[in-house]
Amino acid sequence: MQNGPVEADRYDAAILRALSEDGRMSVTELARRIGLTKTPTQARVKRLEETGVIAGYRAVLNPIRMGLAHVAYVEVRLSDTREAALQAFNKAVRGMPEIEECHMMAAGFDYLMKVRTSDIGDYRRVLGERISTLPHVASTSTYVAMEAVKETGL
Repeated sequence: MQNGPVEADRYDAAILRALSEDGRMSVTELARRIGLTKTPTQARVKRLEETGVIAGYRAVLNPIRMGLAHVAYVEVRLSDTREAALQAFNKAVRGMPEIEECHMMAAGFDYLMKVRTSDIGDYRRVLGERISTLPHVASTSTYVAMEAVKETGL
């Protein structure tokens, strides 16, 4: 797999759009949609996979149907930002299924997390018993989402 951006033409872009909408689409259907025959379409998909543009395939889950409708964004400030402390925090975060996303920030705080739970009571428990006890957490600030206006991958 290469590093950095990969050049993509209009057919590659069409493949990526179609597969992002339906990753289970057959190569025959994909070829029909983008206006190529099956063999070059298959070769393009393989190249996009090998170069890492297509990182994988997965089911898109509906968190609301799974009882996880409560979304909170949490700013986290650490007491120590040396590399060992950052690595310890990162490792612990990766083990928490309630944390849907976690990003190191260049801001007045160190990390921003997207946390998904069943309700505010469950979130309070996760914050108090799990997030606040992560390595080197000095403080947190929570912002509760009222409505998802747009949620998509690329």
